[in-house]
Amino acid sequence: MVKTLLKSVREYKKPAIVTPVLMAVEAFCECLIPFFMSRMIDQNALAGAGAMSHILKYAAILLCLAAVSMIAGGLAGKFAATASCGFAKNLRHDLFYKVQKFSFGNVDKFSSSSLVTRLTTDVTNVQQSFQMCLRIAIRVPLQFIFAIVMSFVINPNLAWIFVCVVPVLGFLIFSIVRYVMPLFRKIFKKYDALNNSVQENVSGIRVVKAFVREEHETKKFEKAAGDVKSDFTKAEKILALNAPIMTLFINLAVLIISFFGAKLIMDTAALGANGEVVGEFLPTELSALITYGVQILSALMMFSMVFVMISMSLESGRRISEVLEEESTIVSPENGVKEVKDGSILFENVNFKYSATANSYALQDVDLEIKSGETVGILGGTGSSKTTLIQLIPRLYDATDGVVKVGGVDVKDYDLDVLRKDVSIVLQKNVLFSGTIKDNLRWGDENATDEEMVRVCKLACADEFIRSFPDGYDTYIEQGGTNVSGGQKQRLCIARALLRKPKILILDDSTSAVDTRTDAMIRQAFKEEIPDTTKIIIAQRVASVEHADKILIMEGGKIIACGKHETLMQSSEIYREIYIAQTQGKSEEGGEA
Repeated sequence: MVKTLLKSVREYKKPAIVTPVLMAVEAFCECLIPFFMSRMIDQNALAGAGAMSHILKYAAILLCLAAVSMIAGGLAGKFAATASCGFAKNLRHDLFYKVQKFSFGNVDKFSSSSLVTRLTTDVTNVQQSFQMCLRIAIRVPLQFIFAIVMSFVINPNLAWIFVCVVPVLGFLIFSIVRYVMPLFRKIFKKYDALNNSVQENVSGIRVVKAFVREEHETKKFEKAAGDVKSDFTKAEKILALNAPIMTLFINLAVLIISFFGAKLIMDTAALGANGEVVGEFLPTELSALITYGVQILSALMMFSMVFVMISMSLESGRRISEVLEEESTIVSPENGVKEVKDGSILFENVNFKYSATANSYALQDVDLEIKSGETVGILGGTGSSKTTLIQLIPRLYDATDGVVKVGGVDVKDYDLDVLRKDVSIVLQKNVLFSGTIKDNLRWGDENATDEEMVRVCKLACADEFIRSFPDGYDTYIEQGGTNVSGGQKQRLCIARALLRKPKILILDDSTSAVDTRTDAMIRQAFKEEIPDTTKIIIAQRVASVEHADKILIMEGGKIIACGKHETLMQSSEIYREIYIAQTQGKSEEGGEA
């Protein structure tokens, strides 16, 4: 996991390496200051008349140590911020780039709300942990070691008291973190649920208001937020024990040292007649030991903070690594075919299920041949796997069994970008992005001219309503296309797909929001303007596919009937029922009018 995450440091390796070095300098200087302070006071007592020269000498040393410590600490903070923010930037880039390479199957595995959490909350946790590791995690052990060493230099017997306390504290910290880690694992799963609630509510806010379900959605959100708060509170209560436990043990150690140190001082002989110390322990040395005790306490407190942060970020790091280490189930082959010959499509003995553990197949025994330039209609009830069938053509999913060919070549042999550029698909859920109409259209071809955009918009019957806007093709589209109607959104998405000049155009119920007259105009334009493009139209209206070269009837993941309108009227009871129901409905509406 750590190796995977550290790959994202890249160009920020230098500040990441320099920071610990500077922290080592700062810690070393801070640990020398009490020692030289003690020496200055001792030498002052011994020097008598020449005390001032000794004071100035040690004052200069202390001033230099303080200045070096300050400069090193300031630079370390700067480099640590640069390294951690750059690391987080690269990590988000790597995650986002990885997600772009995912197949639909990979996205289904993680869920979109979980991926959002990993890109935001989890990356922030890892960033904070990384910065703390660069600064505190390096500074703490060095400060701790230096303080212990200097304590032994002053008085080895008393320094052992600090050494005896440390294992007890280490055991207590380890026990606390071991108990808290499972709680954080649960918390991040609940974060996913919280984000999912927010995402659903925001994206479906119009439905929420239309059905007056604000109170219901608020309660659902409050429950998700309450679950996160409850587990976080429980974890934080346990982690809060860190500080008082450490303070207690270190203060006990300082108290014990003070007791025995005072005893040693009491036993220390007074200065001899020649000015020499004949005792073993001086008050200044006790003062230095207490200072080092405070430094050890400070080091352990910071260590506990790092440990807490790392314990939180470990789960975040694991979740990020899961995404970074995930391999797309669909990848381009080496030396993949770089050209799609034509728009012919062939399904041979195709079966498909969404996961290896699924109990049943979404598609079964599909054999289908579509010639280049044909118009094919697909009808079927909800759940009949119409969308699943067409998603196998541009390799949004791979067939579980059998072969899907485009232009006479197995789709698995194509370079993915080449295949998908020649197979334009307008999915059921039409998505427009924030930006102008031109920006959205150029998703089809980023180098498209204004004339080309006008041409495809006319084919999709979108040019007229675009020109009715004050800013025309420069009209700004809000996120999700909320400032255009459903039918307008569908026509813009069709125009965007046409701009690719595809060999195969797939419309997945993409004219459901337009009126029948506009639907007929779009189909007529397709017939006249792009006769060589293979067109597959999934629809609920028979009128949308009635004049197709071939109509497929699907039920339960199988093609149960195939043929032209006239043939199916005679041979398919389901098609005949759909046709009669829809045409009778029109007749009755006309009679009532």
